[in-house]
Amino acid sequence: MSAIHIFNHRAMATQFQVRLAGEDATYAAQAAQAAFALTDDLEARLSRFRANSEIAQIAALAVGETLRLSPPVLACLTLAKKMELATHGAFSVTAAARQTQSAPPVWTLEPETFSLRCAAGKVELDLGAIGKGFALDRMAELLREWSCPAFLLVAGGSSILAGDAPGGTAGWSCGLGDDGAPERFYLQHSSLSGSGLAVKGKHILDPRTGAAAQRQQRAWALADTAAESDALSTAAMVLDETEMAAVVAAQQKWLVFLHEPAGLKILGRRALPPRA
Repeated sequence: MSAIHIFNHRAMATQFQVRLAGEDATYAAQAAQAAFALTDDLEARLSRFRANSEIAQIAALAVGETLRLSPPVLACLTLAKKMELATHGAFSVTAAARQTQSAPPVWTLEPETFSLRCAAGKVELDLGAIGKGFALDRMAELLREWSCPAFLLVAGGSSILAGDAPGGTAGWSCGLGDDGAPERFYLQHSSLSGSGLAVKGKHILDPRTGAAAQRQQRAWALADTAAESDALSTAAMVLDETEMAAVVAAQQKWLVFLHEPAGLKILGRRALPPRA
């Protein structure tokens, strides 16, 4: 097995980690630092807690006003819209807005002008359930540009994105839960994300009602991209099993794992990765 170099960085209120296999140590460090710099730039644009971020500027829009977005923010919000549609509204970046508004805000994207338009309400966006995954996807693109394809990217332990497998292995060993989780798989070219109530309590909101989601205690999602798996695992905390099964049935590249008293329930048509 080739040597693996590990680098850590604090961003987006969590710990990011880059693991690179088969690279010169100095070059691997340079590539990882470039990836972390990209993450810092994305945080400055996407954080609702940064006064000058584009997300904060969006929240200040009056009805009918528009804001020109940078390409990364437009890309992230376009993905958010896609996942909201795919999950029938169980995932939404306006979920937190229901705590301060009687109805969800309405906003539209205008890709031809790189703009977002406020159509109704105050567009308070919270990208916490997709922003870290989006950052991992962008970091992966950058590492491939640096010719570092064998990587494992981790954000907070709950979002994982695997590139090529390290030499001589079937993939990166990743578990459903902590490092000692009994359910483990070898991942490559895919992402695994988890959502649950154990750490932060009932912090996940049902965007359709504004109430705390209480369908599941823990859920994981497997997809090609980290943004998709992040959003999907959040939706799995909101929808019941029948609703979630309908969501993944429409997508051949998604799997959802539900933690139930009787054991692990797997939903979806995608083949399971090899067990580790």
